[in-house]
Amino acid sequence: MIAPTAESPDHYLYERYQPPGRRSRMVSLYYGVKPLVPRAVQLTLRRAYARRQAAREFPAWPIERVLLDMRDRDLRRRLRQSGAGRLPLVSWWPNGRRFAVILTHDVEGPAGIENIPRVLEVEQRHGFVSSWNFCAEWYPIPDGVFEALDRAGCEVGLHGILHDGQLFRDRTTFEANLPKIHRYMREWGASGFRSPATHRNADWMPELGCLYDSSFPDTDPFEPQSGGCCSIFPFFIGDLVELPITLVQDHTLFEILRERSIQRWVEKSEWIIENNGLINLLVHPDYFLTQDRLDLYDEFLGFLRSQIGGWHALPRDVASWWKQRSSLECRWDADGARIAGPQAAVAEATVAWAREEDGRILLDLDDQA
Repeated sequence: MIAPTAESPDHYLYERYQPPGRRSRMVSLYYGVKPLVPRAVQLTLRRAYARRQAAREFPAWPIERVLLDMRDRDLRRRLRQSGAGRLPLVSWWPNGRRFAVILTHDVEGPAGIENIPRVLEVEQRHGFVSSWNFCAEWYPIPDGVFEALDRAGCEVGLHGILHDGQLFRDRTTFEANLPKIHRYMREWGASGFRSPATHRNADWMPELGCLYDSSFPDTDPFEPQSGGCCSIFPFFIGDLVELPITLVQDHTLFEILRERSIQRWVEKSEWIIENNGLINLLVHPDYFLTQDRLDLYDEFLGFLRSQIGGWHALPRDVASWWKQRSSLECRWDADGARIAGPQAAVAEATVAWAREEDGRILLDLDDQA
């Protein structure tokens, strides 16, 4: 698919470029035949098809620039119209941070629950906290699991009711699930949702009734519902904050693409950091059962910790900040550029400066200007 042209970012953020009905047909077909195909055969078929999927034109993988290019065109136009050498903007992250990092986990079954302490130990070694998404009625969740995660500084999210690929099949099924989704979110004290297998429908997501969702990849050709929102920044779907998954999933990286290193994670992260975006890694504890996998995770967290200027946060904190940030604006007065808005948000916000150099848009943080 060649990238369609559109004036509005929503065309890409909400995946309007997808042919109508294609997503539901592909997902229904996949889950219809999946129980009939042995696991080993499923992996063989997905591996064989992966090279063709990775070569698609749009959204390009692993990096899709369409929304960054759209933003830069707008900034270039505004700079030239103003005649100023630079343009003030509200910076993306609080307290002058260059980029943000969140670690998220989808627990698929009992093996994943049993492996939580080993994954947590790796994260705590590097000073990270994370979110853990559980299916409400797909497997038993032992007493004390949520309390242990809370003591570790983590958060719990809802990974749907069942992991059967049916939630977004049609409106009737979706609406039938909403009362349970709302109840479990309330009972668990959960702020966030991730759909099983990242199935999604932008028109329906605000009805989930939570602070944030994290079911949209920025670009992912490998899942049954392929595509992506093309964004490495949070965005709004109604009042809902969407936190896009911006690194290739662990299962795809190690099982489908059969990589034996973290190089793809590192390369994409370096690009996200360069563009001041959100690194959102999805790791399943169910697939990190070997020491080799845990060692790779340890290596990647060491890389992230070594990057200067990162905001290592929980998803709920990133989503709350993004809501606060949406109420802010930059204003010029006698003292120069200042940020206006609710005082609590202003206290954490800083100014970023856009400038043009050799036809390129460069963005400097306030303390670098």
